[in-house]
Amino acid sequence: MNDPARDSLTPSQQSLVEKFRARHVLALSRCISLVENHRPGFESVLEELHDGVGSARRVGITGPPGAGKSTLTAVLARTYRSSGLSVGIIAVDPSSPFTGGALLGDRVRMDDLATDDGIFIRSMASRGSHGGLAAATREAADLLDAFGFDRILLETVGVGQSELEVASSADSTLVVLVPESGDGIQAMKAGLMEVADLFAVNKADRPGADRLKKEIEVVLALRTGSSSSHVPGHHGVDLSAIAGARVADAMADPTPGAGDDEPEAVADWKVPVLKCVASTGDGVPEIAAGLDSHFEWLESSGRLEANRREQAMEHARLVLERSVSRRAMDAWSAWSAGAGHDPELGRRTPYAISREVYGRLWPDAGRTSDGS
Repeated sequence: MNDPARDSLTPSQQSLVEKFRARHVLALSRCISLVENHRPGFESVLEELHDGVGSARRVGITGPPGAGKSTLTAVLARTYRSSGLSVGIIAVDPSSPFTGGALLGDRVRMDDLATDDGIFIRSMASRGSHGGLAAATREAADLLDAFGFDRILLETVGVGQSELEVASSADSTLVVLVPESGDGIQAMKAGLMEVADLFAVNKADRPGADRLKKEIEVVLALRTGSSSSHVPGHHGVDLSAIAGARVADAMADPTPGAGDDEPEAVADWKVPVLKCVASTGDGVPEIAAGLDSHFEWLESSGRLEANRREQAMEHARLVLERSVSRRAMDAWSAWSAGAGHDPELGRRTPYAISREVYGRLWPDAGRTSDGS
């Protein structure tokens, strides 16, 4: 069914879409640029390609600066490639205050992947997004999905406590921590404990890795209300048995002995805490297996469909917010262009000015957005 309000594609946009569907990598890059820079018609292009969205698994990779997220992302991508899977990577970097472009350029740091035709890497600027993800990142991931990549890795800026929005853009969220900076305590305060589906203690060949792992496991056990028989004491007690069984336990039947006529319940996901050394690749296959297990749990529990519905609602809200903001700023620009020489401007209240501009947006409303 055609949407009468939907803008039609221009001939150049239609040509771009056709090349995209033919899997021309240059067309993918151009589409992402179109979206990232909000060029005219970008939403029409996204809508045209939306029928291809939904097949890829999306993994968010987040954590504090210096945790080795880029290295782990690169090794995880190679692990997926060794299984014959294609990988799209979006690395969100801080923005340049002068150009607005990505400042660090993860693409440079992942340069050894650039020759693999099964891997696509795009650095994007955060442009002030406090959640570690640029506003256009979700839509860029949609393009990678529609292009046909099997796995999409979303690596965030690395600003620590404000990176939580990655969880609303990914199926699984991997939180990367390192031993030497007290990240275990910081994660508990920051809320990363809430969004993590899997923890990776990177640089595990350094002192303090086992201690950090145990601290995280204890906090996870306390959060989930595990009985004390499964939660050894905090000081110096080995919790490796818990971590080793977490992934398997998450898929276990929690109702042993139930009748065959009763539907099987699915256990809650128990967040694994795994050690790795990304620089050497040690432990990364186990992390990939843990992410696969989490996705299987999402499917079997029904959470995958529910989560994606919630993400679609949030995406629609953001699109509406963006559209209204754009329209409001257009009205403001038109009003301010003629108001600069008004001798009475300094005597008017900002609320009266707001009502006037708001009236240009919705003439019949006659009220500001706060109802005044």
